[in-house]
Amino acid sequence: MILVADKFHDELTTLRQDVVTMARFGRDMLNDSMNALQLQDLEKAMEVKSRKTSLSEQHDTLEDRIFTMIALYQPVARDLRTLVCSLMIVQGSERIGRYGKDIANATRHLDESESTGNFISIPHMAELVVAMIDDAILAYEHDDLNTINGMSKRDDVVDSLRTSIFRECLTYMMEDPRTITRCTHYVMISRFLERSGDHACKMAEKVHYMVTGERIEIK
Repeated sequence: MILVADKFHDELTTLRQDVVTMARFGRDMLNDSMNALQLQDLEKAMEVKSRKTSLSEQHDTLEDRIFTMIALYQPVARDLRTLVCSLMIVQGSERIGRYGKDIANATRHLDESESTGNFISIPHMAELVVAMIDDAILAYEHDDLNTINGMSKRDDVVDSLRTSIFRECLTYMMEDPRTITRCTHYVMISRFLERSGDHACKMAEKVHYMVTGERIEIK
């Protein structure tokens, strides 16, 4: 029985390391797509898009491992919460990476000869969101809830920025119809960033539950 428990916890340790690796992979897709957007680097954007296959493979592999461990070892209490949290981290990271792919795809539709509002507040919004994702990952990796303190207020700032970007883009489009295409992409990108921030909050919620056994809502 002890040997089985030792084997389970060895597998769980390895699993968590692999989940962190995947989470950072998805985070990097989002961050790198934003760098490609700001630099209008189409080659970099296409390279980010090419990572989608690896992202999906990591998601499917980790998801299968988690389900197998639940079925095989039938964990309870903290161990079960850890596996459920790991599953949520995997799923959230896959969505974040996909949003990175979507931003990379938008980059090729933006003509670098046009410049509307110097990307408005999108770069700042991206920095805030990536920091939220990083802190959620660190909380999971180290069982440290300190990194996710104040996550709700940070999410409020991200939400406010999205509203501000929408209003500013609307003003540009009303004043100059030539900006409609670019500003439409800006609005969509801000939405992708907002949703990525939401996933970071959900990840933080599950980490808190994993560590304490208590549910919280970050909104």
